[in-house]
Amino acid sequence: MAPRPSQTDNAAADSGATRYPVRAEPLRIRDMPARIRPREEMERRGAENVADDVLLAIVLGSGTTGLNVVELARRLIQHYGSLTALAAAGVSELQRFKGIGKVKAQTLKAALQIGVNLTQEALPERFKIRTPLDAVRFLGDRVRSLETEVFWSLHLDTRNTVNQQPVEISRGLLDASLVHPREVFREAVRGTTAAIVLAHNHPSGDPTPSAEDIRITRQLVEAGKIVDIKVLDHVIIGRPTAGERSFVSLREEGIVSFE
Repeated sequence: MAPRPSQTDNAAADSGATRYPVRAEPLRIRDMPARIRPREEMERRGAENVADDVLLAIVLGSGTTGLNVVELARRLIQHYGSLTALAAAGVSELQRFKGIGKVKAQTLKAALQIGVNLTQEALPERFKIRTPLDAVRFLGDRVRSLETEVFWSLHLDTRNTVNQQPVEISRGLLDASLVHPREVFREAVRGTTAAIVLAHNHPSGDPTPSAEDIRITRQLVEAGKIVDIKVLDHVIIGRPTAGERSFVSLREEGIVSFE
């Protein structure tokens, strides 16, 4: 026989009191529709067409009690903000997350390090950025035909050698809420970055800096001093036209002090 509801329960029901919904337990992977399970989704769509959390879930293999592997993968990405930042985390740091033991942390670290190594292999051989033109050349085809503003940071070591691919900070109309110092320096402080060069494009073709460009640059220069990572320049890239230079260096123009 089912237990009778208590007087308190009856009173709450009779009074029309609000009852907060009880959070359902997350679906186990085997209970998910087959088409959205990580392995099945990758097989159906191809590894290059699935989200990072799906790929990460496949590497992790399993979740833990009350947390399936997809949710675990999403929590990791949300916490670190990007796969690059996640790759910089050590094994002991990863083990602090519920559902990640030593073996799983080692597996995850190894998989992400392979990605880092592949990125390093894809870099131009010992590419150095000594001038604004070097920064424009390094970005190369990434800038051509872009119809929206994209803001990058280029990470350099103590010899001004690029140590990773350009880091995309924001995409869309440039403003301070999108280009926050926390996002710009998040990955730089985790690695071997000694300095950064900021760069973004003007889809209009005119590289003349706006008041917002100048304000953001000054803010990031000051933030760099706090975390001891020097901001060397901010290069704004337009579209080349015959006989005209297609970019503006805020350092060269003396618009912002980078010292």
